[in-house]
Amino acid sequence: MSDEIEPARDDKNLAAVADVDVAEDAAHKDVQVDVHTKLYDGVQRRMEQRHMQMIALAGTLGTGLFLGSGKTIAHGGPVGSLLSYILTGSVAYCMLVSVGEMAVYAPISGGYIHFTERWFSPAVGFAMGWQVTFQYCLFLPSEVIAANILISFWDTNFTKAHQAAYMIALMLGAAGINYFGVRWFGESEFIFAMIKIALVIGLIIAGIVVDLGGGPNHDRIGFRYWKDPGPFAPYHTTGSLGSFLGWFTDLLQAAGSYTGIESISMAAAEAIKRLFWRILLFYILAVFVVGLLVPYTDPSLLQSTGTAASSPFVTAFNRAGIKALPSIINAAILTSAFSAGSSLMYSASRMLYGLSLRGYAPRILAKTTSRGLPIVSLSIVTLFFALSFMSLSSGSETVLNWLSNFNALIGFIVWGTIGITYLRFKKGLAAQGIDRKQFHYHSRLQPFAAYWVIFWSAIVIIFNGWEVFTKGNWDASNFVVAYINIPIFALLIGAYYLVKKPEWIRAEDLDFVSNIPTDEEVHYEEPPPRNVFVKLMNVLFT
Repeated sequence: MSDEIEPARDDKNLAAVADVDVAEDAAHKDVQVDVHTKLYDGVQRRMEQRHMQMIALAGTLGTGLFLGSGKTIAHGGPVGSLLSYILTGSVAYCMLVSVGEMAVYAPISGGYIHFTERWFSPAVGFAMGWQVTFQYCLFLPSEVIAANILISFWDTNFTKAHQAAYMIALMLGAAGINYFGVRWFGESEFIFAMIKIALVIGLIIAGIVVDLGGGPNHDRIGFRYWKDPGPFAPYHTTGSLGSFLGWFTDLLQAAGSYTGIESISMAAAEAIKRLFWRILLFYILAVFVVGLLVPYTDPSLLQSTGTAASSPFVTAFNRAGIKALPSIINAAILTSAFSAGSSLMYSASRMLYGLSLRGYAPRILAKTTSRGLPIVSLSIVTLFFALSFMSLSSGSETVLNWLSNFNALIGFIVWGTIGITYLRFKKGLAAQGIDRKQFHYHSRLQPFAAYWVIFWSAIVIIFNGWEVFTKGNWDASNFVVAYINIPIFALLIGAYYLVKKPEWIRAEDLDFVSNIPTDEEVHYEEPPPRNVFVKLMNVLFT
């Protein structure tokens, strides 16, 4: 491995450095926060190690992998889609080692948003915090609608009354888990994560068995479809240019699949590395297996039913003569969509709370219950569930797709900003004579890892809407959706400068001391396992 690690603050202290809930005494304080000298950093640590490991491991395994990966095969072919996931995975890894080095040095409430405020620019941290919070809030109704569509797989009489009832039940379930507190959230996410991991492992194993001739039709496929119709699919045009465009289109979609992986950054260094390789293994193996089983010319790869019928795995197993799996896959994907809604609600409420603590949102949003629940922020986030009912009116799908696409590239603004923040972090350390090689964790890939992240994030942001510029494909609304995030991000930064007028901090003056806890302060002794099951989970997932 290319990274240096010492024992302190490793994954055995994962619970001590993760932002799991706000502190009980925050409800009773007149919190005044300055980014550098008065940052309040109190969190309740009620999740167990197994909770956070599993949530981090399965958090990025969403419906995109199970339902959307078929489009990558259709657009880029089996090799094109595989290469796109490998390249994007390398970018995600470089982003993680960048934010991981900062997180292990400074396990502070606020994570990468606070690092941006402290070591890059408070204006950029403000803009990123609000964009990410807004993104999560707008994804909430999308996940409810996605889960509702998945239920339609079994409901042959899918009336509007049925849709409304299902959505209300889903909203109440997700909200209930969050309002009951972090322990309920941790346990529920642990169970959902196990279901997702079991699903992806089961699909990979079943796919390999079918490829080797173990299906009902006993057809040994091997690499047949890599030869005919071929390893790369032509996209928009033929020849090498068409193959490149197919791969590049897959690159953008694969990048979207990894978006959100930065959420594991508050895990310690060794946890980041291990979790990343597990996630990468899931994605690459899954896409590799699908590419073996289904030719890119199969028209079912491009269908968008929103249910298991859209899954390339279902297509593959149907071709092999296995008919019993669609309902099982649909049920597992349904839990994934519900889990995503619950997780987004949790994350968005904590982000709103953090913005309030830093003076970037109304002070009332920092109010908590006596048990440390950010009740006001959570209530505000809950209101966004109401947007789900837009799906009951005609033409509303267009608006909801706009909202979804509007937020799709915020993740890459975050990744690119993390890369730039790391370079400032490294420059500041050098300017102040601090040897980063003495830290508990540092990466030998730096600064090249940060440059890699910045380069590919810029490529995705700039060229994600390339198709609207091709002949006959111009569409003003698609152009706006593809690029509106850039001026909004710039406007938020500009507004902060106009109101706060912050001074640019030289590398020599960056703050590497204030409110950074010592090893003793972040040390956390995990209580002994309560039973054999918990002990087994700790062994498997730590």
